[in-house]
Amino acid sequence: MHNATIKSLSAELAAGKLSSVELTKHFLKRIKALNAKYNCFLTLDEEASLKQARAADQLRAAGSGRPLTGIPIAQQDSFCARGWLTTCGSRMLSNFVSPYDAHVVERLNAAGAVNLGKTNMDEFAMGSSSETSYYGPVRNPWDVNAVPGGSSGGSAAAVAARLAAGAIGTDTGGSIRQPAALSGICGLKPTYGVVSRYGMVAFASSLDQGGPMARTAEDLAVMMNVMAGFDARDSTSLEREREDYTRELGKPIEGMKIGLPKEFLAEGAAPGVVKAIEAAVAEFRRLGCETVEVSLPNMKLSVPVYYVLAPAEASSNLARYDGVRYGYRAPEYSDLADLYKKTRAQGFGEEVKRRILIGTYVLSHGYYDAYYIQAQKVRRLIARDFAEAFKRCDVIMGPTSPTTAFRIGEKAGDPVRMYLSDIYTIPANLAGLPGMSIPCGFDAKGLPVGLQIIGNYFAEAKMLNLAHQYQSATDWHMKAPPGIDLD
Repeated sequence: MHNATIKSLSAELAAGKLSSVELTKHFLKRIKALNAKYNCFLTLDEEASLKQARAADQLRAAGSGRPLTGIPIAQQDSFCARGWLTTCGSRMLSNFVSPYDAHVVERLNAAGAVNLGKTNMDEFAMGSSSETSYYGPVRNPWDVNAVPGGSSGGSAAAVAARLAAGAIGTDTGGSIRQPAALSGICGLKPTYGVVSRYGMVAFASSLDQGGPMARTAEDLAVMMNVMAGFDARDSTSLEREREDYTRELGKPIEGMKIGLPKEFLAEGAAPGVVKAIEAAVAEFRRLGCETVEVSLPNMKLSVPVYYVLAPAEASSNLARYDGVRYGYRAPEYSDLADLYKKTRAQGFGEEVKRRILIGTYVLSHGYYDAYYIQAQKVRRLIARDFAEAFKRCDVIMGPTSPTTAFRIGEKAGDPVRMYLSDIYTIPANLAGLPGMSIPCGFDAKGLPVGLQIIGNYFAEAKMLNLAHQYQSATDWHMKAPPGIDLD
């Protein structure tokens, strides 16, 4: 069961060959047996999950089932879920039980999906390796001494280790796509505003976007049909007609133009990554696509721009954690100011503190114009580069990450090296464009490589079809890490 895709599991549930209760129990058993090895789940509630599974079986029996009805989905611990501990990987929220559901969680519940549990992550989604979690690092199922990527590393590892049929994560600078690449699964960051941020713990509000993670592009499309949609509670949510993200699957891709930015492979990509990407592009040519060279001249500025804008927004968003209203409170303090200082000093980890300090600095008097405003101007130039590129091509392709999974602790002491892990993914967030990662091979160490596909605004269905056609012709997405099957 755990090696089946969401689509095939849904078909078995619809045919009555399998019940959601059986499926949920199977995944819970696997989590109990393997989670200590990977540390990808933070919170389980077997009773709550099985209650949803029983309700899903009743819906199926009544003929009211939908594609996700009864499917166990893991939820990154930055999505609020009513009655569930929602920590965001931080000591600051270690005792926070959410009184409401995020919009995405509401939609999954309405579709009959089963909340399998809350997954580990970089603290407040700040990181590229899932090492900054207060609850310890997540380990990559392909190599337990390596990181799974971040910040959605727990969700990525859960899907890769076959502990969940699918998962949801967040992407602020690549935090769905990069862990998908390093963990050998598929992940999609939709166009900014397509998936509501209501109930998703905020990091950087103009960049954050929720999205699906699964083993196939087809499964991502099925999940997007549930996750996408307007939400009046989110001022950045886009009010537009609902669309079927599976509608393009199977359509011909002959003649589609793939843009290959000359800057992508000039930015220090590892030889094993380059080789896999070139082979993937060759496969798309064999499938009838055309390739053209495009340029994103301001891409080299994306990392410094991001690490001005994202920390600036984080310093504002995280000001709410003061030990007064909810969350962690320092046990000893002398007055209100001392309460604030000690609560935040004890409740936040080092990376979160670093970004708050950077963000507060760039927003301060005398530096706002020099840093924040300048970064916003360059952000516009990056978006303009994409607009020019899309005049020549339908999608842009290249590596998701410059390297495969690196060792736990390898970059922890060098923030700049860590930040450069997202050099290929950050530009899409700055421009608000959709991007996805799919497996396309392995390096010499046997670690997965991810191919990134970036589309123009609202081009998700086109991107998903391209990925689906590639996966119909190759089997990289079917590869499983060693040691994940129980006796």
